[in-house]
Amino acid sequence: MGLGSATVQGDASVSSVKSKGRRKKWWKDGEQKEGWKCRWWSRFCLVGNCVFRSKLDGSVSSLRMKNAESKSIRNGSGDQPTTIAASTSTTYCTTESCISTPGVCQELRVASQLRRFTFNELRCATRNFRPESLLGEGGFGCVFKGWVEENGTAPMKPGLGLTVAVKTLNHDGLQGHKEWLAEVNFLGDLIHPNLVKLIGYCIEDDQRLLVYEFMPRGSLENHLFRRSLPLPWSTRMKIALDAAKGLAFLHEEAERPVIYRDFKTSNILLDVDYNAKLSDFGLAKDGPEGDKTHVSTRVMGTYGYAAPEYVMTGHLTSKSDVYSFGVVFLEILTGRRSMDKKRPHGEHNLVEWARPYLRGRRRFYQLIDPRLEGHFSIKASHKAIQLANQCLSRDPKTRPLMSEVVEVLKPLINLKDMAVSSSLFQTISAAKTSNLNTRNGSFKMQGSFRAQGSLSRNGQKPESNFSNGAQATPPNQTPLNQTPKTNISEKEQ
Repeated sequence: MGLGSATVQGDASVSSVKSKGRRKKWWKDGEQKEGWKCRWWSRFCLVGNCVFRSKLDGSVSSLRMKNAESKSIRNGSGDQPTTIAASTSTTYCTTESCISTPGVCQELRVASQLRRFTFNELRCATRNFRPESLLGEGGFGCVFKGWVEENGTAPMKPGLGLTVAVKTLNHDGLQGHKEWLAEVNFLGDLIHPNLVKLIGYCIEDDQRLLVYEFMPRGSLENHLFRRSLPLPWSTRMKIALDAAKGLAFLHEEAERPVIYRDFKTSNILLDVDYNAKLSDFGLAKDGPEGDKTHVSTRVMGTYGYAAPEYVMTGHLTSKSDVYSFGVVFLEILTGRRSMDKKRPHGEHNLVEWARPYLRGRRRFYQLIDPRLEGHFSIKASHKAIQLANQCLSRDPKTRPLMSEVVEVLKPLINLKDMAVSSSLFQTISAAKTSNLNTRNGSFKMQGSFRAQGSLSRNGQKPESNFSNGAQATPPNQTPLNQTPKTNISEKEQ
């Protein structure tokens, strides 16, 4: 249910007498359910799974509401609905309002270049957080597309001004507030071409929102696992290089070392030219300084990407991010998810399945995404497999620095020795096709012999074991017409 689907009409200063009269009419008409919805709609506005809380304020004058509406019209948001979703109190973020939230001013390190938005401005910029403005949903909250002034905070009509992504905070208590603070504090200070730019923020009462630059091509996860057309090899190498540069900056170039802690495909966003940028710094931590070798913290992140030593001990280092990069790099190379329960037994965990192939010089062909159909560089793929193996080392001390990873990746983009023209690749492909046909043929023959040999003494054929015409699937083999479902990893709480 979107914000535009149910609205309360009328002036904000309607007297309590009229309000009682309306409620009495609802009860008379027998529309108890609809009356209940309207009364509670003023408190909760739902868009998908996202909840936006608006505190009621009976003393809000009609003058303030009219001023807010005229402001949105002056700033170009003429596409706003004419009805008001709720009679809310519009509180601008002043020092007093920040102090009302305990510890916010002490925890919030706001960079001077960040813009401070009001909730009403972002509500207008996203067209009342309409469902059609929804870009996606993550562990932090929902993300909506909006438009604001190029150098200001006022909302604009769709297609005008600066296109932004507005991320809302799920109201899940202290942890959500900590993640919001981490985003503002880290991205407010860190500026790099391979980090998503934080434009501004909003903090009003219990509202916490962040405003980012808009990344039109979405996440790497969508392109790897949810699109019918596979990403070209050169684009994959470019994305891997950009992501590695972002991590190298955090570890080795930032004024204070930062451990990202949540490196995964859904947090790598792409602009119109497929330049990759890291987003979602809600779990980022300051790295160890001085004589310290690690940061002790509660284990958080996404299952399948976290380094094993971090999961076992809670000791966080920059090499934990290197391991996560190795997992994502393996996803880029193979086109497989880090965890996929729809795969055959033994292939659920990508890293464990891939380890035997990472060490074999002639077996690495079996790792490359088959959808590429040989359109990948032989030399680049071999070096990439070696790099992934180093990043995924069980011993964190033997993993490379991210700056070293960047240097290895740089020349791989321009290598043009395509495997499709290699005799070795053609031989391997022919052998795989032959083995598949042989396996399928033998299975069909076995089924036919079973059917013939199972005739009863009176010549009657026994009933099939498969009801409703279901066909058997060979052991450890996924049916050809079965496509794996998408498994979206969630942050462990």
